[in-house]
Amino acid sequence: MAPAYDLIIIGGGIMGCSTALQLARRGMRVAVLEQKEIGYGSTGHSSAIIRQHYSNELTARMALYSLRVFQNFADEVGGESGFTSTGFLALTSAQDRAGLEANVALQQSLGIQTEILAPEALRELMPGLEVSDLVAAAYEPESGYADPNLTVNAYARAARQAGAAIFTDTPVTGVRFDGDRVVGVESSRGPFDAPLVLNSAGPWGARVARMAGVEAPINPCRVQVAFFRRPAAEEKAHPVVADFINATYFRSETGNLTLVGLIDPSEADAIVNPDAFDERVDDSFIMDVGDRMVARYPAMAECGVMGGYASLYAITPDWHPIVDELLPGSGFYICSGFSGHGFKLGPAVGVMAADLLTGAADPQFDPALFRLSRYAEGKPVLGLYEYSIVG
Repeated sequence: MAPAYDLIIIGGGIMGCSTALQLARRGMRVAVLEQKEIGYGSTGHSSAIIRQHYSNELTARMALYSLRVFQNFADEVGGESGFTSTGFLALTSAQDRAGLEANVALQQSLGIQTEILAPEALRELMPGLEVSDLVAAAYEPESGYADPNLTVNAYARAARQAGAAIFTDTPVTGVRFDGDRVVGVESSRGPFDAPLVLNSAGPWGARVARMAGVEAPINPCRVQVAFFRRPAAEEKAHPVVADFINATYFRSETGNLTLVGLIDPSEADAIVNPDAFDERVDDSFIMDVGDRMVARYPAMAECGVMGGYASLYAITPDWHPIVDELLPGSGFYICSGFSGHGFKLGPAVGVMAADLLTGAADPQFDPALFRLSRYAEGKPVLGLYEYSIVG
């Protein structure tokens, strides 16, 4: 006889585990089925930047909520997240000045601590920064970064403690229906029964959707990160920096390292098989982002190259997630496609998905913005920058 639950979550990343915790705390019998280990996929390799710099009220509110969870993680979730408050800088040129100011005004109206800084003020905040080409910057003193593996495993432990069942090394092989209603899944451990199923499979989200005959526009894309050791005079940790002019982001990492990646829409073109892709960093990538970083942070010209890695984003056409019932009235839902900026929203996404799955009349975060039909309607989620990845 198949084990029966109120809900099955496919995928044990930050979205799946955060949702599982929320639902278990609401008294639901939840099972999380993860194909390998907790955090396998995008979450475990996330750069884990915690920022609130978003162009839409919904995502900005979600980012603020999530920051408060990270700041009070032991009480809100339990365990450690590795959250480190370094501050966050968004650097812009003239073409993005209006978008920067509009973002900051929106965020301030929601209670986010952020301000516009002139280039001169940046020299005091981060003396090693090159600012001659900047028009302005936004600064969030409370933001920073976390440890993705500590965070997701803390969520998994808390979900278990609240009553959720978590099965690792359990790939889902099919979604079962009785007529138009979902009744469970097939897996390597056999069938699991539930009247609700949530596809939270990240880069495998489109594959799981096809198990139910639905096409979800989510592509698994290969992205890269490089590490550089800061020279002796620059050992002090620095803020997280999103440099729109050089299309890079970088942040401090333990061991006097700086982690560097791209803010580049062309990463959506690097579609790969999520089960078989090159996880090594390309030498050409290291050289490219190293040059871009040094253009902004000249003292890093004397840095040491410490390698890097490649991982996966689950990218949608507008770089925003799909959180919706994939087949209306079926009980088959999706929460996937966060396009590389979902980790920081994870605590709020758990609340959003739990409200959706339980039919909350007044959801704290209304998922309508992230409905699947927005693409057919010609209403993608839009940001205020050329680089829509930032939200």
